[in-house]
Amino acid sequence: MIKILTEIEIEASIDVCFDMATNIDIHTQTVWPHTKERAIAGTTTGMIREGDTVTFEARHFLIRQKHTSLISNYVRPYRFVDEMLQGTFKSMRHEHEFIDLGDRTLMKDTLSFEAPLGWVGWIVERVVLRRYMMRFLNYRNEQLKMLAEKYVKEQ
Repeated sequence: MIKILTEIEIEASIDVCFDMATNIDIHTQTVWPHTKERAIAGTTTGMIREGDTVTFEARHFLIRQKHTSLISNYVRPYRFVDEMLQGTFKSMRHEHEFIDLGDRTLMKDTLSFEAPLGWVGWIVERVVLRRYMMRFLNYRNEQLKMLAEKYVKEQ
């Protein structure tokens, strides 16, 4: 199993950061454009909450894939967790944590995943997927940061 940790400081309140991070419409705007990611089932627009499911369809490695997650933990505005119910991975868990720094927020992600296919998957995790998923998370976090900080300046 691979575990990726990221964090980013955002010049916006914890409420703004949490609400943007749990908004499906914003999610699809902040991922890599070439993946053409969109929500197709479950909660497909607006805010997610504990117990909700969402199915995303996206293109990764030139293959159209579907990924269904359950929001298994939700403590607004501090934490939410999504866990894969169905998808390409053998398992995936994504913990989102928000730490209030006053007029700023520290947003932390812990992504744990395991590829299928036994020892072949083990190699792919380490050679390809770790770097790919790190880049994916960092891109999304940077886009979320830009949106949140722009929103705060416009208020």
